[in-house]
Amino acid sequence: MRARDLGVVVGTHPTGPHNAITDVSGVRVGHVTLHADGPPAVHTGVTVVVPHPGIWGEPVFAGAHRLNGSGELTGLEWIRESGELTTAIGLTNTHSVGVVRDALVDAQIEARGDGVYWSLPVVGETYDGLLNDINGHHVRAEHVREALAAASDGAVAEGGVGGGTGMICHEFKGGIGTASRVTRTTAGEYTVGVLVQANHGRREHLRINGVPVGEVIGPDQVPLPGVPPRYERGSGSIIVIVATDAPLLPHQCARLAQRAALGVANVGGRGEQYSGDLMLAFATGNRGIPAYAWDEDVDAGTPEIPLRMVAPQLMTRLFDLTIEATEEAIVNAMVAATTLTGRNGMTVHALPHDPLRHAFAN
Repeated sequence: MRARDLGVVVGTHPTGPHNAITDVSGVRVGHVTLHADGPPAVHTGVTVVVPHPGIWGEPVFAGAHRLNGSGELTGLEWIRESGELTTAIGLTNTHSVGVVRDALVDAQIEARGDGVYWSLPVVGETYDGLLNDINGHHVRAEHVREALAAASDGAVAEGGVGGGTGMICHEFKGGIGTASRVTRTTAGEYTVGVLVQANHGRREHLRINGVPVGEVIGPDQVPLPGVPPRYERGSGSIIVIVATDAPLLPHQCARLAQRAALGVANVGGRGEQYSGDLMLAFATGNRGIPAYAWDEDVDAGTPEIPLRMVAPQLMTRLFDLTIEATEEAIVNAMVAATTLTGRNGMTVHALPHDPLRHAFAN
């Protein structure tokens, strides 16, 4: 079930065929989901986003943005410095970042072979410790390998899957969501796809197309999660991954990442004190960027690389696509999620479909 199945259409621009980040040619997504009732209760996993099949040896341009920094997205310093994304992207829980990062290093070594080079994988996290035994370190390297092996194009599983398994969004069950938008230009068609791991927000601020859904479906209809004392509501984080086949340079990617934060805000995200709201955008429209190697003789190889760049006048339209796709991806994460009872008997309820339909019918 997705937002559009309930008659909820965000924005005006058309979607790609799957309304998913995989509508950007070459992008693949894979999940591994871990469930055990316990004790301990295990509800976690890992999601991988592969920008294109040759990413391990052929970087793409990328840029990042921070709405609020109570979180982690590894590898960003090199992206800010070089403008290049050199690995697949991993998404998981807060305490599993290290093992996922190490597994992605191994994947790059396997792909490129042994040599004098280094790997700085991008791994993002959101905290699932309210529903999952996060201190048990249940995500292992083998799960990352399974997610990479399972990564595919086409439709993407959403809701409580992969890295989003134990997540909470606007105090409903959250998780993974995705969406895409397409625009036509005289130079051809460009696609923007977004994938989110949504674990943020307070109920009363939830807005969908301006409708105050969080007020309409209040605690009197759907109970709030019974969070522990001194746990600040709205804590948790969101990671937004933006992909496009438009030929963007790194500074343009950073601008798309920044606009994804507006999509988070439109749905009601406020960047709370303890919410890590981090955005990464990459563009596959420029290819042929060589992977860095210590022993590469640039003068004997390719001292210059021809590049393309979207005209500045088109950026506003790409901003619109990014904002719309981010909004719908967050809504899809909640619509697809199902009620889950996890650690210490905590139950987080799914966003109910019939009241959501009713909110828009009025």
